[in-house]
Amino acid sequence: MQAPTAEALMRSRYSAFVLDKLPYLLATWHPNTRPASLEPNPPDLKWLGLAIKQARNQDDEHATVEFVARSRQAGRAHRMHEVSRFVREGGRWYYVDGDLN
Repeated sequence: MQAPTAEALMRSRYSAFVLDKLPYLLATWHPNTRPASLEPNPPDLKWLGLAIKQARNQDDEHATVEFVARSRQAGRAHRMHEVSRFVREGGRWYYVDGDLN
């Protein structure tokens, strides 16, 4: 099933990061910015949660999602705060890129 919104895609991509579903992450990444491959999570990395701060559509084909993802690795807490850009092509949303805050 395809994500109906950019926010839904962001949430599903977070779940894919947690579960190391690398093929899904690559498939939902826009071809213009998609890396050739991804590395799995290190064994000691534990994802702790996702908070969506804001989801905004610029128009029918462009959206941004601001989120904070928390994790712990080797006993240290980490926080990833990003404003992600998404584009819809052929009725399907793709992650394009993001700016880390």
